[in-house]
Amino acid sequence: MLKKSEYINTGGKLIDLKIPRIMGIINVTPDSFYTGSRYFDDKSILEAASRMLDEGADFIDVGGYSSRPGAEDITPEEEKSRVLRAIKLITREIPEAIVSVDTFRAEIAYEAVMECGAKIINDISGGEADKEMFNVVAELNVPYILMHMQGTPRTMQINPAYNDVVADILMWFGERIFKLRTMGVKDIILDPGFGFGKTVEHNYELLRRLGEFKIAGLPIMAGLSRKSMIWKTLDVKPEDALNGTTALNMAALMNGADILRVHDVKEAVQVRTLYLKLRLINKEG
Repeated sequence: MLKKSEYINTGGKLIDLKIPRIMGIINVTPDSFYTGSRYFDDKSILEAASRMLDEGADFIDVGGYSSRPGAEDITPEEEKSRVLRAIKLITREIPEAIVSVDTFRAEIAYEAVMECGAKIINDISGGEADKEMFNVVAELNVPYILMHMQGTPRTMQINPAYNDVVADILMWFGERIFKLRTMGVKDIILDPGFGFGKTVEHNYELLRRLGEFKIAGLPIMAGLSRKSMIWKTLDVKPEDALNGTTALNMAALMNGADILRVHDVKEAVQVRTLYLKLRLINKEG
């Protein structure tokens, strides 16, 4: 097992990942699966970002393309008009915010960093959707969230299949980590992609065995918030899945997650506080 990276460099600011970090979600889309994460006008975007930071978010992740199962495709121009405006607004009005751009399009990632002040690129396709993405990440030298997705948002939930979901994703990660490293990319964060081309059973297997991804020696992000693996299992709606999210976020931390990507920052910060207390007691014992 490789020695784990304990810091990421976000525009010259080192973030210590020995303490788990919280990433708040802002979707500037009309069709995200959870209505509570949708923000459109400048006022609501700024209010959401300010609230999340006040509640303890370490990062703000801004996306303009809905990646829910079966989501309709939108043009790069439409995505750009949504996401770049929001990122520029946040970084201008809240300069201390560390903003991540959630996009699989290299051109948008480039502009978000170079022109709008984003410090992290979060790519749900792991470089598969746009072959220029790795070149852009290498040129910009920013942290890159490498997420696994089987298929595309429109097709990913049509009979996803694996020989061994963890082993298959680890192999997929390994090929891309090697390529990124040879290109000089320093800060890589792994996201196994809960809900992206996985059945409910695949998702729980991933969560149960999340610690196996530590073999790569890289930080791990878990995006479980209000996803169907929770609300389908509990037979509720996404709006009623906060309690289940909290339970699985604790499981993710206990199994090795370094970053939680969430809709509900305050509750995730509380989970982290309790986890750190438990970890401290275990060490003292």
